[in-house]
Amino acid sequence: QVQLAESGGGLVQPGGSLRLSCVLSGHSGSGLVMAWFRQASGKERELVASVTSGETIRYADSVKGRFTISRDARRNTMWLQMNSLKVEDTAIYYCAADRSNRPYLIAARIDYWGQGTQVTVSA
Repeated sequence: QVQLAESGGGLVQPGGSLRLSCVLSGHSGSGLVMAWFRQASGKERELVASVTSGETIRYADSVKGRFTISRDARRNTMWLQMNSLKVEDTAIYYCAADRSNRPYLIAARIDYWGQGTQVTVSA
């Protein structure tokens, strides 16, 4: 059974940093794209960043230059380093994995989801 477990969310002031982690279990990770989505209150779930098994990376325009996604295949772990956080980054962040292994992803078609971790950016 494939499982994804996120950690690292919390409360941070504008301009601060957080690092999210996601551990994949029940699957080798080979052939899977892994990604971070987020969902703010009252809004649709949106793709933040993705990394394929071949290390092709994609970012949403809203986070380019501020967020960095990375992945360690041996440890089956993915991270999202978030710097220069803004109030509008406040959301529940979800780890995702999909067998399409493509960098562009649609939330409705994702194969596997984590439980989500809350990120709140507030003064």
